[in-house]
Amino acid sequence: MVEAVVIDLFSLPANLQKNVQGLLHDMLKTIEKGSSIPAPFVYIMCCLRQGNERNGEQESLLPALRDFRSLKKRLEVVRALTTAAALYTIKQRLDEKDLSIVKVILPTLRKDLMKVYIEHLFTAVYQFEFEDLQLASDSENLYIAQPWSEGQMLPMQDVALVQSEIQMYLESLPSLKGEVTILRSSLIPGDIFLHGFTTRAGGISYIPTLSSCNLFSSSKRRDPQVVVKENLRRIANAAGFNPETFHRVKIDHANAVCIMGKTEPDSYDGIVTNQKGVTIAAPGADCIPVLFADPVRKACGAAHSGWKGTLLGVSMATVNAMVSEYGCNVKDILVVLGPSVGPCCYKLPHESAKEFHRIDPKCVRLFDSASPYIDIRRATRILLESGGILPENIQDDSVTDQNQSITLCTACHPDKFYSHFRDGANFGTQIGFISIKD
Repeated sequence: MVEAVVIDLFSLPANLQKNVQGLLHDMLKTIEKGSSIPAPFVYIMCCLRQGNERNGEQESLLPALRDFRSLKKRLEVVRALTTAAALYTIKQRLDEKDLSIVKVILPTLRKDLMKVYIEHLFTAVYQFEFEDLQLASDSENLYIAQPWSEGQMLPMQDVALVQSEIQMYLESLPSLKGEVTILRSSLIPGDIFLHGFTTRAGGISYIPTLSSCNLFSSSKRRDPQVVVKENLRRIANAAGFNPETFHRVKIDHANAVCIMGKTEPDSYDGIVTNQKGVTIAAPGADCIPVLFADPVRKACGAAHSGWKGTLLGVSMATVNAMVSEYGCNVKDILVVLGPSVGPCCYKLPHESAKEFHRIDPKCVRLFDSASPYIDIRRATRILLESGGILPENIQDDSVTDQNQSITLCTACHPDKFYSHFRDGANFGTQIGFISIKD
């Protein structure tokens, strides 16, 4: 069942501008007659022309809206200077109400263009269907045609213009939850490496569990890739790295490592480089983003270490890649454990807890319970030290220095970090990043 209807009156032909009220009246009448209970939410997209502020056009539409009592509280006119701005505003309304099944009624000539906007601003969470709004130049009436069937591809220059319009609009949006905040370790020398761990502040993501600097998009979440890209751009500006030379691990919850400059695996949880100006990163939202730096050989690495990756030794696999590829001495490698779920909050089923108990009984609390508490940080430290990393070269604030405030529990700090454990399936993601300075 359609949950929302978007009526695109953004680019009506000039000879029909005078008849907007009649067009709208007929359209709403059609929707009201064909609607089930409850009626869908209706959003009318209109162009807000510069110099023509709210009152003029808005007042002209009011008579057409007054007749539709059943839609009155579920109808909104959305005006903006660009299609991107109008559609993004409508997306916010849909997300506020957790709506995802949308019908778009629009002029035939706008269909292919609208599809590009939707492809960039929405994810697979949403379902769209399209109907033609047929506008005859000699008539004030409009007719609903058959559902849309896919037409020809838009010229690439038109797609590029849409992308540019979306990017400019997103760049103009204010940061939410304060300015970008980046946590840095004193263990990694700042004269050689640029590094940090992001927090959830300073981005434009507005959905509560993703707000505001979410750095991951998927088909199951409502944050599209363009929003994540804008959040990353703001992080890059604040941190001082180039987002165009940014590489994030492709998570598999295993222990494969990508060597920058060599063939990239389909998936990997560790990544290493000795190339200057290339920023590598690992995400985390309970899982540990681990950073590695060798100031002697000037090489670095990043790893995503969840409970599975920890047991599979992803951190030592990353260390071993630095040793084999760049000639690093394991005793020179510095390791920093980023924000992650702590043993205060993190639980696993008893069968999985047994594996951590074998590493060290102190990695498990309430071992005899059905879901013991797990310390994946301690397990990571033990495995690193067993592999030759010096204890003093590992930073884990939960044991080494409480004042550093880097290895904080993500689940305990909803103001600072995202947490899958705390927030459920629609969770946001922060990252740990590192690069070698030019």
